[in-house]
Amino acid sequence: MLAALDHLLIPVSDLPRAVDFYSRVLGLEVRYRDTGRVDLLLDGLALRLLDPVRVEAPQATYPTPGSQALCLRSRLPLDEVQRHLEVLGVPLEQGPVPGLGASGPVEALYLRDPEGNLLEICRPAT
Repeated sequence: MLAALDHLLIPVSDLPRAVDFYSRVLGLEVRYRDTGRVDLLLDGLALRLLDPVRVEAPQATYPTPGSQALCLRSRLPLDEVQRHLEVLGVPLEQGPVPGLGASGPVEALYLRDPEGNLLEICRPAT
């Protein structure tokens, strides 16, 4: 019945700060939708940053900034991602550590975005 995930809403309290982090730190392409929504494009999926105060459209019952945990697959080796984060002064919570992704074993780095959302950046384990 379903084909794929189209977009995922991420509530934020500071839209410009979140856009800066996801575009500058993680390299995602930005598409502005309106004053309260910005899409971050990721291989056919949009991570939609949403300011719950500015958007009138249907939302989750409790759209809480900082309540998400996302796992993102990296195209780059994790040591390169880790060096990139270090250069930008973005601290790691953990990693690299072994984990389990949707397709099997992975190695992962854990960090937080400016809202406090937990981000896991993973690669298939070798």
